[in-house]
Parts: sequence; C-alpha cells; structure tokens
Amino acid sequence: MLKGKVAVITGAGRGIGAAAARLLGREGARVVVNDLDGAVADSAAAEIRATGGEAVGFGGSVVDADFPEALLAYAAAEFGPVDVLVNNAGFLFDGVLHKMDDSQWGAVVDCHLGAPFRMARAAAPYMRDAAKREMEGGGAPSDRCIINVSSTSGLHGNVGQANYAAAKAGIVGLTKTIAKEWGAFGVRANAVAFGMIETRMTSAFASEAVEVGGQAVQQGLPPEVAKMWEGGPLLRAMVPLNRKGRPEEAAGGILFLASPHASYVTGHTLEVTGGMGI
Repeated sequence: MLKGKVAVITGAGRGIGAAAARLLGREGARVVVNDLDGAVADSAAAEIRATGGEAVGFGGSVVDADFPEALLAYAAAEFGPVDVLVNNAGFLFDGVLHKMDDSQWGAVVDCHLGAPFRMARAAAPYMRDAAKREMEGGGAPSDRCIINVSSTSGLHGNVGQANYAAAKAGIVGLTKTIAKEWGAFGVRANAVAFGMIETRMTSAFASEAVEVGGQAVQQGLPPEVAKMWEGGPLLRAMVPLNRKGRPEEAAGGILFLASPHASYVTGHTLEVTGGMGI
C-alpha cells in the first residue's frame, strides 16, 4: 500500500508511534523512527528490519531548535525525501489550571503544537516545493501527507490538562491551515484524535519519567484513576465500545490517512476513540 514511500514518525520508539512505524513498515514504507532516546529509536527500527521492512532510527528531541531540519535531512540521505510525516511525539505534564506555571504550560504546548509547526515548515522543501517542481514540469504532484496527532482532550478538554488540551486543540487548526495552504500542491494534512489507548500515558504512574527543565515528570495516571479506566462504570459511561484501544488500532487510523484510500481526505480529524465523546 505504501511501497516506496518514505515515512518519518516522531516519538515512534514505543506506544502508538512504534505501532504505527511497524504497520507502515509492513505496508512497504521506508520508515525513519524518531525517539528522544536514540537507543530506543534504533531498537524499534531494528524490529522493523527483522521482519523484512526498511527502517532506521534517529534520536533527538522534537523541541530542539535544529531538530526538524536534521531529521528530515537524515531521512532524505537514507531513503529519499519524506512523503509521509507523522507528528506523534509528546508527553504529559498535568496540573490543575490555577496551579500550573508558565514553564509547565509552555513545555507541553511547545512539544505538542510548536514542534509539529516547525516540522511542517521544515518539510516544505521536500513536500510543497517538490510538488511545485513536478507541476511546473507538466506532471501531477505525487501524493504526500502530514498527519498530526490530537486527542479527545483537544476536542473536549480535560481536567488537569489545560496545556495538553490547548495544544491538541491547536493542532486541529494547524492541520486545517496546512490543508488549505498546501492542498493545491497535492499535499494532504489530517489529524487523528486518540482516546484511551493502552500506552504509558493511560496507565498507572511508573518509575520511568521524562525530564523537563531538570525536573522528572512521571508519565501516566494516578493509580486509582488508572484502575477506574480498566473497567467498570467509568469505562462503560465514557466509551461506548467499553474498552481501551490497542496501539495497533490507533496505528490503523494513521495508516488509513497515509494510504491511497485517503487520497481525497484532507483537513479532517479522524477520531479513534471507541466512541468516547459522542
């Protein structure tokens, strides 16, 4: 389905990103796997190669100033210009509104909204400009796409996540703007909003944390909240399918938007939520 396409996925060392990298790799894409931890990225890429796919790892933080250009240049050197860009990297730094400081707000908004903006801007020479050259040569532009990851928090808000919800709502507007600006060049832009998918963000706090400004920030949910989402009244009330989703199911939404089956879909936010929020 994606044979010969070059796919770059940020935050793809684990969870939804890793599942998407494996799935796109099985569908023939040549995948560049990014993770904050280079060893994790390399391991995820090796797993794809072990099953017959083509993949390389690239370590680094999406919020670093020179990251977008470096990642996309690396992809071009290894496999060719990017065709599919998936902005997936992210983390949680939760807190109630009246206690959230500026650094806590800014760190999450920059990662979930600022970084995808900078990634898309850095992709312009490989996507928009390349399509323009194809059209000037008398041909039709190749199918290229950007897929941004949103969330039910961005669609509906969420207690303790003013920063995350604002960024995930903003990514929808950014996506629609890219779709309008680059649509004439055959570049599609869509978002996929996930609900309760089984990842470290929706599991109980673990010992593993991310470092933000020198502070270790646990990822996940308080144990008592995580337990409520494992089954029972809360899950039945919030999710019509009455279960959390699997990373592989989340990856299916990304594959659809990247595939020829979505060749006339742009500016859309696909909800992969089990019905949460309807």
